[in-house]
Amino acid sequence: MAKKKEEGVEETAKTAETAAADETASEKKPKRAAKKAADTGDAEPSIVDTVIDTVADAAETVGGPVAEAIESGAAAIANAVTGSGDGEKKAIVHKRAEKIGVVASDKMTKTVTVRVDRLVKHPIYRKYVRRRKKFMAHDDLGAKVGDKVRIIETRPMSARKRWRVVEIIQKAEL
Repeated sequence: MAKKKEEGVEETAKTAETAAADETASEKKPKRAAKKAADTGDAEPSIVDTVIDTVADAAETVGGPVAEAIESGAAAIANAVTGSGDGEKKAIVHKRAEKIGVVASDKMTKTVTVRVDRLVKHPIYRKYVRRRKKFMAHDDLGAKVGDKVRIIETRPMSARKRWRVVEIIQKAEL
């Protein structure tokens, strides 16, 4: 009988050792465990979701207008923290490039050539040098040669036309 008790003790000791070994193995490989959880869809919910669920459960037990006020306040705080409103994703709006230049040519239909001048500091001589570039821009406003216009970057409208005249800043003197 003594032998059987010792065997039972040895078995429990072995199971404790294997459990400890399993814990250390999982501590050594947290990346694999996290990847496996992500693959199976068992990822933990975010803290904000957990707070909203908890407040909603508490509001259900209380009931009435107080519960609605608590729930709407928690939702407002969660939206402020996460930066989203009612589950909508914010649209990322990029600012389009704008340039101001003088119309050099208006001989094409609904297209003008805009000359943009800019000053650039020379890397060696440290003197400002004037650089010019011409852009072809779509023109619905009817700009004439010599007009100062603002152009904005847009989708390709033809092989070389990727800009659009937004406004005529100053009309040309006749």
